[in-house]
Amino acid sequence: MAVLDILVAPHPVLKQKAKPVEKVDARIAKLMDDMVETMYAAKGIGLAAPQIGILERVIVVDVHDKDEKPNPIRLANPEIVWKSDETSVCEEGCLSVPDQYAEVTRPASVRVRYLDETNETREIEADGMLATCIQHEIDHLNGVLFVDYLSMLKRNMILRKVQKMQRA
Repeated sequence: MAVLDILVAPHPVLKQKAKPVEKVDARIAKLMDDMVETMYAAKGIGLAAPQIGILERVIVVDVHDKDEKPNPIRLANPEIVWKSDETSVCEEGCLSVPDQYAEVTRPASVRVRYLDETNETREIEADGMLATCIQHEIDHLNGVLFVDYLSMLKRNMILRKVQKMQRA
């Protein structure tokens, strides 16, 4: 496994739509493993392939508590097949928008269909932090960052801070 470089906004790849994978083969399974290692190394709870410069519909998430053992979920071609009418507001951050956080409103619960690391079709029902994290990572596959949910003023302030940190 390898720790990969994470792209930082406003990198143009982060605004592009990722393409579906045909199947989860050895290459995609290795990509998933590398993404999990990269996510852990960056102290994140989710990572999407576009964040490492790969425009394929692959995400990994792990929202385990600090006192629990790691429990990564690897998802290819994730698709939200149901979302609750109830919403929740969560403070979100992003490895591609380092050290910046803002409240985002999303559906409180979702059901997601995906291919796992063995190419099996699965569904997962998620709520709480897991639902937020999965939706955040699926947004990356569609070229959407959490800051895109904010007012233009707030988004531009955050992105200017990130660019200033990159230059420093």
